[in-house]
Amino acid sequence: MEKLRRVLSGQDDEEQGLTSQSFDSSSLSYSTRVKWFAICFASGILCSILGTGLLWLPGAGAKLFAVFYTLGNISALCSTCFLMGPVKQLKKMFEPTRLIATIVMLLSFILTLCAIFWWHKKALGLVFCIVQFLAMTWYSLSYIPFARDAVVKCFTSCLG
Repeated sequence: MEKLRRVLSGQDDEEQGLTSQSFDSSSLSYSTRVKWFAICFASGILCSILGTGLLWLPGAGAKLFAVFYTLGNISALCSTCFLMGPVKQLKKMFEPTRLIATIVMLLSFILTLCAIFWWHKKALGLVFCIVQFLAMTWYSLSYIPFARDAVVKCFTSCLG
């Protein structure tokens, strides 16, 4: 009965399960979160570089590039979950300021793999990889104050 009282009052001091810890970034120490962020981000960069190197292989090079480049971008995107937690990450991803970039980015992940494996269109897969790069860049710039405005002004001054 005492345990029920503690649980209902929010004073249960038992350890959280692994699932609860993974969804709550505050349960991991700061150094652990930074280490896993670095590991995930570095593996994402490594996959993207490896995919770029595999692009020039004859035959399946385009397929390998699309897979490794997409996995690299997904890994780099997921690495920030260690810094702020997955729930907060998802909330920030779907804020109105980055909603379009997020949707384009997620769709380009899916469409890249569909173009390569389902539709068997290598050129279209490469186009979607370029869209991935642009969407990830625009998404990343949304976290830096006034960065998007600076990029837009830079391109309008260069083109206009």
